[in-house]
Amino acid sequence: MPTAPTGSALRRFVGDPERFVRDHWARAPLYRPGDDPNGFADLFSIADVDHLVATASLRVPAIRLVKDGGELPSRGYTKSGRLGSKPLTDLVDPGKVYGQFADGATIVLQGLHRYWLPLTRLCRDLECSLTHPTQVNAYVTPPSSRGLGLHADEHDVFVLQVHGRKRWEVYRPGQDNDPRAPGERLLDVVLEPGDCLYLPVDFPHAVWTEQSASAHLTVGVLTSTWREVLLDAVRRVLDEPAFAAPLPPGYADQPAAIAGAVAERLGELQQRLGKHDPVEVAEAAARKFRLSRPPILTGQLGQILDLDQVSDTTMVWRRAGSVCDLRADDDGTPSLELGDRRIIFPAWMEPALRALLTLLERERFTAADLAGELDPESRLVLIRRLVREGLLEFEVVA
Repeated sequence: MPTAPTGSALRRFVGDPERFVRDHWARAPLYRPGDDPNGFADLFSIADVDHLVATASLRVPAIRLVKDGGELPSRGYTKSGRLGSKPLTDLVDPGKVYGQFADGATIVLQGLHRYWLPLTRLCRDLECSLTHPTQVNAYVTPPSSRGLGLHADEHDVFVLQVHGRKRWEVYRPGQDNDPRAPGERLLDVVLEPGDCLYLPVDFPHAVWTEQSASAHLTVGVLTSTWREVLLDAVRRVLDEPAFAAPLPPGYADQPAAIAGAVAERLGELQQRLGKHDPVEVAEAAARKFRLSRPPILTGQLGQILDLDQVSDTTMVWRRAGSVCDLRADDDGTPSLELGDRRIIFPAWMEPALRALLTLLERERFTAADLAGELDPESRLVLIRRLVREGLLEFEVVA
């Protein structure tokens, strides 16, 4: 089994990652009181909510409102407007949003990881630890209110309380995982700023505020499953020409007549699946995850504009959360896979690329550190290219 993840985000949430993976991951809820009421203030705040609602010109579905267990129609808090020459009908109307909030509606800011940098970085750190995709929503609830009713999420979540207090009742999944018929109550806790709650998929919960308003972040973990890994393996077999032949005419009128052929194809499928290399299946699953992690290109414009300042002695470092894998085609051609992009190199570059992977483990390095593998011009071309592609960065001098 893989070793327990040790990323800073996961440790911040659960304290002991090894114990969390052993006792709670996909098994049982975990309530972890915080020891600092400002524990998540660096990630999101009430002032940040105000900034986004009042000045960021959000559009549906980046925001939605819920009240008393149901979602409010967006026409009650949106307006028309223009962006350049394009007319829009789903712009958030800040005054209407605040009015609905004052009347008891919960403000839900969706997909914050896509545009709020502290949460973008938090998600990437957590993704690098768990190797599962993540997302973040914020829920801002007025006093003595509830947003959604008793329900169960379709993925694991970490709840981070950032403001005020909110009460959570968590239940064991009931028969057929129906959230309307929960099992025994497992937790009845009030989250305060700095507290964290982990809930696996399908655990029903009810949430409401009492005397104070509340703001919390829900970090959703969109777990990859064994079903997905095995389906990918089966699809690769079914894509082979042997399974592309059409069914015989009239099969729907006499399905029993093709039962023998079905049995034959099932046997062939089983035989071909049996020849799959488990290591290749596992590596394909890992690669699928890595290829969906593009670099976080914060500050990239400045990097590009100052790229000619990068010399043989300029300190560079790996961009946080970046993905880099060295691969070789069947003919031995090496390439670097950088999340959503792939760079192909000539075969003679392979030793230099291996040396680069070693350098990436350092805190900082220079192009000159590749002197044993490349001449000055070639190594500078490589380093600058990797800055452009978002793997490396350097300090931009103002």
